[in-house]
Amino acid sequence: MEKNDLVKQDKDYYSAKTKLEIKEFKELKFLVIIGKGEPAGKEFNAAVEALYPLAYGIKNIYKKQEKDFTVPKLEGLWWVNSDKNALEVPRSEWHWKLLIRMPDFVTGEKFEQAKVEVINKKGIHKINEIQFEEITEGKCVQILHIGPYSTEPETIENMKTFMQDNKLVENGLHHEIYLSDPRKTAPEKIKTILRQPVK
Repeated sequence: MEKNDLVKQDKDYYSAKTKLEIKEFKELKFLVIIGKGEPAGKEFNAAVEALYPLAYGIKNIYKKQEKDFTVPKLEGLWWVNSDKNALEVPRSEWHWKLLIRMPDFVTGEKFEQAKVEVINKKGIHKINEIQFEEITEGKCVQILHIGPYSTEPETIENMKTFMQDNKLVENGLHHEIYLSDPRKTAPEKIKTILRQPVK
């Protein structure tokens, strides 16, 4: 049985150049959990620790139906409820929506079934906060950021300049796809896709 591996099969979605570019993305399915607080803080980590067991619970249901898939990379949408630049707002005030993409064949029914099974088995009640959503970002500006997360602001400023030069404005939330595991990767080698929906 061949595994459905979205990262390998949808290279358009899971790759970016180190040079700014404009791309278009269709409607896709995701597991979603919303929260607030600093990246890798207590609330953030609790959300991740709920998302992955559910993703694997869904995977196991489909594996029994010979539709196995590889659980894709973690992603995050970020925003602040302020007129200030996000970097001027305390990290404790940052809002996020963490995502794990699901294959097109995953249904809401199987999502609900997996929720019940995983909560009963592992007792992670935060799983109740996870939703199953279809998200369409459409036209986006994106770039591959290589280096520690702390150096992202410079890359984001370059994205804003690129948008101004191309007469584009934001049309959605700042989006990050975490291609590297920061626990296993040297900071200067961490790869993150930075994506901004525009119009």
